[in-house]
Amino acid sequence: MIQLIRVFIEEGWKVTFATAAGESVYAADLESMGVKTATIKINCSSFDSLIKKSNPDVVLFDRFMTEEQFGWRVAEQCPDALRILDTEDLHCLRHARQRAWNAGIEFVPPMLFEEETARREIASIYRCDLSLMISEAEINILKNLFMIPANLIHYLPYLYDPLSTEQIQTLPGFEERNGFVSIGNFLHEPNRNAVLWLKDEIWPKIRQLLPDAELHIYGAYPSNKEFELHKPEDGFLIKGRAENAYDVLKKARVLLAPLRFGAGLKGKLVEAMRCGLPTVTTVIGTEGISEPTDWPGKVENDAELMAKSAVRLHRDQSLWVHSRDCGFRIINERFHSSNFRNGFVEQLYRLKSTLPLHRRENFTGAMLMHHTVASTKYMAKWIEVKNKLKGL
Repeated sequence: MIQLIRVFIEEGWKVTFATAAGESVYAADLESMGVKTATIKINCSSFDSLIKKSNPDVVLFDRFMTEEQFGWRVAEQCPDALRILDTEDLHCLRHARQRAWNAGIEFVPPMLFEEETARREIASIYRCDLSLMISEAEINILKNLFMIPANLIHYLPYLYDPLSTEQIQTLPGFEERNGFVSIGNFLHEPNRNAVLWLKDEIWPKIRQLLPDAELHIYGAYPSNKEFELHKPEDGFLIKGRAENAYDVLKKARVLLAPLRFGAGLKGKLVEAMRCGLPTVTTVIGTEGISEPTDWPGKVENDAELMAKSAVRLHRDQSLWVHSRDCGFRIINERFHSSNFRNGFVEQLYRLKSTLPLHRRENFTGAMLMHHTVASTKYMAKWIEVKNKLKGL
């Protein structure tokens, strides 16, 4: 989201960030970027007045749940505004994979048809004029499984300036780093599951081969259950929130990301590449970033093999350097901002100038919006009245 906001500001657009979430000390300082902020409420007509007064040219929804709540209101109050959905990842894919893992069965794409989340998410994609996807693998699912028209989807991965030789030379080398690290928000189930797999199976095998090794696990919102996993005597350290993830990653020699389910691009893995940190992950972790055969580290789906690969990467300097350099190449080739930024902006201007035709060609989206307004609108109004009556 921050990267998108920066693109809009660079284009000279006036940006307002409206949120129903409460304030947080960890929130980005948007006002210092020149972004106006606004607090909005769910199921409240005050949003109608706000959006009508603002009269935006473009409205960006942060994930499909936000579009469900506010999309119909935007369509009613600002019918000429371009509506964009920032999917972040395919939630239905993550949920279906998790459900399959919990059931002990192999995930296959047709399982998505049974997901309620898929029905909601695909409907949201159709209702919007454009949906941003960060993973080419997920674009393939939308096109080939759900038959989403190509003109409703736009590939926009993470955007980074290329790493220069000077930047790379300032990063710590093999000898200056030590130990293992894992990082990820504990509220995100794939991350919690990965930590449990590390604790139960992978880390004990690593410690057998490297008895003095330590694994530092960072992540926001750890619960008491997570802190109970903290075992200094085993080198298994739950550290909590990292104040600066980049600084944390620069100190470690190997990042462990044993993800058994998930979707989208894994930010921790891309960030590790940017700071010269090789990684050991699963095929799920590589999705949308690189082929497993060209991974900057090792790709394994078995605990025993993952442990052995992690130890080898930690010990073998030449393998480590090769993996690190592979990560730099992926960042500069696959996530170079100039490869995607201008095309994205041009697409927005093009859609804005041809919006009536674009929407006529998306009859399914118009039909879904019609029925959403007919149902969600009056449910929202009923909830609003109910809440007002509670306050009397």
